[in-house]
Amino acid sequence: MPSFETKELSPLQLQGYLQSAVGPRPIAFASTINKNGIPNLSPFSFFNVFSSNPPILIFSPARRVRDNTVKHTLLNVQATKEVVINVVNYDIVQQASLSSTEYPDGVNEFLKSGLTQVPSDIVKPYRVAESPVQFECKVNDVIALGDGGGAGNLVVCEVLKIHLHESILNENGAIDQHKIDLVSRLGGNWYSRSNAGLFEVPKPLTTLGIGVDQIPDFVKESGVFTGNDLGKLGNTESLPTTEEINIFVKANIAVKGVLSADDEEKIHLKAKEYLDHDDVLSAWKVLLAERI
Repeated sequence: MPSFETKELSPLQLQGYLQSAVGPRPIAFASTINKNGIPNLSPFSFFNVFSSNPPILIFSPARRVRDNTVKHTLLNVQATKEVVINVVNYDIVQQASLSSTEYPDGVNEFLKSGLTQVPSDIVKPYRVAESPVQFECKVNDVIALGDGGGAGNLVVCEVLKIHLHESILNENGAIDQHKIDLVSRLGGNWYSRSNAGLFEVPKPLTTLGIGVDQIPDFVKESGVFTGNDLGKLGNTESLPTTEEINIFVKANIAVKGVLSADDEEKIHLKAKEYLDHDDVLSAWKVLLAERI
């Protein structure tokens, strides 16, 4: 069997083995604010609960392997000593993934992901309204584990208040593990859904996705698309050109027929078929064709 001393591996190789072998890992969807009060939102899978009395959660925003830079979340918790940890279920997994795109400092990932920011009761960072459980926390400590690319930073969080969606509770007021429908992280693009097993979520683009905030209102306000659908549409670097759309429509009899019916719901349902098969570009072509 292949065996390696860790010093023989590059940081990228070591990260790949660790993330692929240690899992599934729960996801801390961390909401912070910077010193100027601008929100930031990002998921982290180096995360777990470590104590119930006191209630302690720990997550680790690691230094980036490729260039040894640090994430905005780390800078924010160091500056403000506050964070909200939101849990991620299947209904918001695409939007949570989109929020991990490396937008410039000062960009509000709530807007980019299309998720709803709601005020917390005790701490300043906002909560994610769509998350089934939200933990308002003070940061007791930040422990740096190294200064090289890939080094973790343990953010020790003490839970001050817990918010629960009633929809995930059973008749006794406890969390129903089927209803909460949590997702967890594995290696590569792989996730695990507690209720259904493995599935893939393509990693956000190395270039910047347009974000849900740039999706036209007629799409966002449609009753056809879920938050996950909007997350997929938002993780697109650029929209297809008019020429690309026309070529696509001419070559696709089924799409041409739906468009000729001039029924917006049917058009959106056709676009959703493509999204369900992770063909985001074709979905965009269908949606934009109705407005040409």
